[in-house]
Amino acid sequence: MHDAWVLDLDGVIWLGDVPIPGAADAVGRLGDNGAEVLFVTNMSRLTTSEQESKLAGHGIDATGRVITSAMAAGQLIEPGDRVVVVGGPGIDEAVIGRGAKVVVDGPADAVIVGIDPLFDYDELTRAMLAVRGGATLIGTNHDPTYPTADGLKPGGGAVVAAIAAAAETEPTFAGKPHAAAATLVRQRLGDRALMVGDRPDSDGRFAMALGYDFGLVLSGVTSAGDLPVTPAPFAVADDLAILVENELGS
Repeated sequence: MHDAWVLDLDGVIWLGDVPIPGAADAVGRLGDNGAEVLFVTNMSRLTTSEQESKLAGHGIDATGRVITSAMAAGQLIEPGDRVVVVGGPGIDEAVIGRGAKVVVDGPADAVIVGIDPLFDYDELTRAMLAVRGGATLIGTNHDPTYPTADGLKPGGGAVVAAIAAAAETEPTFAGKPHAAAATLVRQRLGDRALMVGDRPDSDGRFAMALGYDFGLVLSGVTSAGDLPVTPAPFAVADDLAILVENELGS
């Protein structure tokens, strides 16, 4: 058995607010068998405590065990920086926690962008002008979509892409599979773990960056019809419960 597991949230634990059957029990079973479990999500809008509360509402105690792409993005700015935020309170929390200042518009040192259901043309203009004025464009993640119970919805990467196009620049990304998120995970778990997710382009590449095994679940973005995928997973299962069952046995 892997002694440490890194679990994505969207598509692994839940679809939007709808729990994926068996996921909470699977997490509990890992804990009962002595595995260390860390939750790593590219969802940047919620604060850390909000993510922990949401997990608690699904029957999972994740206190102190959540890493978000907003936290990773916070590692790419410096104390005292002026930062324009597109994406909600999770990014605000990371910016303030880094000792930087959230500002409405330029002049700014950075623009940090994540998923934002309220994103509109005015927000696009404000972020574009800050970047054109010299701010570094940082995306919390590159995911173009994320899975919900009602199907796919645009992800944070889609918002970043709009701003990057308008500013005519290339963004720097922080979340899975990029280095800032990998550093935060490695600091907690070391060199060996199983990374479980539903996206080969994010979770699979993240596992490669860390040197971890990749467990692919088919309960989110990726379906059986998409197989084979690159990078090739260590294991494939319909969902987390079956993946844990296959690893631990009955």
